Amino acid sequence: FITTDHVTKQGEPKIVEELTYPATGLKCVDRIYTDLCVIDVTTEGLRVIEKVDGLSFEELQALTGAQLIDATQG
Repeated sequence: FITTDHVTKQGEPKIVEELTYPATGLKCVDRIYTDLCVIDVTTEGLRVIEKVDGLSFEELQALTGAQLIDATQG
């Protein structure tokens, strides 16, 4: 797992489709904890399993540079 802020200090998404900087390891993360949500990294994609109260899935998606799957409904 990793823990990170969801966006940079400049407001840019940290969760993105493709890395733009060198990686120390690939395909070694299965869960991401941010200040806004918890995301499981699955073969189907990035599944949001928990998010902060008051934040809609649409707002979270707008702050993310990769497509998310909403698994919080149920």
